[in-house]
Amino acid sequence: MNDHASRTDARNLSDAHTARPELAGRNAIITGGTTGIGRAIAVLLASEGVDVFICGRDEDHLADALARIGEVGTGDGIACDLAEREGLDRFFEASAARAGSYDIAIFCAAVPAEGLTDMDEDAIRYALADNFTGLVIGAHKAVAQIRKQGTGSGDLVFIGSYSTHKLGGGSTIYAATKTGVAGFAEALRREIAQDGIKVSLITPALTGSDFQPDMDEEEKRGKIRDEAMMRAEDVAVAVHYALTQPRRTVIQEVVLAQRNTDA
Repeated sequence: MNDHASRTDARNLSDAHTARPELAGRNAIITGGTTGIGRAIAVLLASEGVDVFICGRDEDHLADALARIGEVGTGDGIACDLAEREGLDRFFEASAARAGSYDIAIFCAAVPAEGLTDMDEDAIRYALADNFTGLVIGAHKAVAQIRKQGTGSGDLVFIGSYSTHKLGGGSTIYAATKTGVAGFAEALRREIAQDGIKVSLITPALTGSDFQPDMDEEEKRGKIRDEAMMRAEDVAVAVHYALTQPRRTVIQEVVLAQRNTDA
């Protein structure tokens, strides 16, 4: 046996690394999967053999995302507004019909929100409904569906925000919703662990997406080149990492920050 073969035999590989579960053949639902981080996650998982079912508010964004997903794998989705009960119900009814055996639920849907005194009451109610209430009710539906399947295995992944670590007055409402998501994820992990369902929180800092309406695409690209902003695909890789750990291991939270930052 040559030196390389001796280093890569089964025993040495077992000592060096742990076996990772395959993603191919699994089914995932992804809220907010038509743009930004959600879209990047959907494309990456589809390329790994996961059948994905996504949603977003805009029909054109949905069509564009599904076209890209179709280039690397399989998927479908609907356009709906998860801040509205009808839209939330419709997405989970459609996902159960399309992928009734889904065992991955990823919650990315959210809208930007500003400081308390910078928003009117209607805007605040909408942000709370989309960023927090819709996520909690959606998780309730997803857990019920995964439990119903009786496989004793599943994953919930929530996309949080670095605003929970660096609170600022200009994003009071957004920070409130994402802080709620962080607490919810930690408590839920303990609540449903006995069902074999893992709960992970991915917490990114500044990431190039449609969450910077005051920043044009060239400025975003410049910040990414300067490593002052992350790409949505960087966050997708963190989700992939959480999903490919052994079932005995839960990635409770991954915090991602751009390298050039004062965070």
